[in-house]
Amino acid sequence: MSIRTAEAHDAAALARLINAAFVVEAFFKIGDRTSADEVAALMKAGGEFLVLEGLPRQSGEAGKTGTGTGTGTGTGTGTGTLTGCVYLKCRGERAYFGMLSIDPTRQRQGAGRLLVDAVESRARERGCRFMDLHIVNLREELIPYYRRLGYAEGQTLPFSEPSRASKPCFFIVMTKSL
Repeated sequence: MSIRTAEAHDAAALARLINAAFVVEAFFKIGDRTSADEVAALMKAGGEFLVLEGLPRQSGEAGKTGTGTGTGTGTGTGTGTLTGCVYLKCRGERAYFGMLSIDPTRQRQGAGRLLVDAVESRARERGCRFMDLHIVNLREELIPYYRRLGYAEGQTLPFSEPSRASKPCFFIVMTKSL
């Protein structure tokens, strides 16, 4: 198991992983969460994705490997099996993380916590003192999860793509001192 910084050639595999993890938002989000082009654009614009590779699948899935489809896709680096990823953008003393995504076959094994710890550490290394994230208000299960990690609710923001939402929604900004 290792965490590395994604490279441009990872964009398609990252988009597949993110879209698989965010399928839980289909009850309000129209279409895929992202695309390879959007992932690549975020990286070109100064953001980065941290990638977790190599966490074993849940019991009953052991021995399965990536097949070139779905989320268990080889990237040509590391172990070749993407377990999870998270986006990071640093701006002065503030950092933002988003798109925390874990392969659905590997959820509830601590991978999310590993990536949150890694993204917070990376932001600290870059001199950031605060970490922000945006939670869609309809994802009520996420607020207690991030509270347990030390985040607190703050302001609200309009949903970034209202034309892609089938229900009214907004973002809740959660922040943590690093």
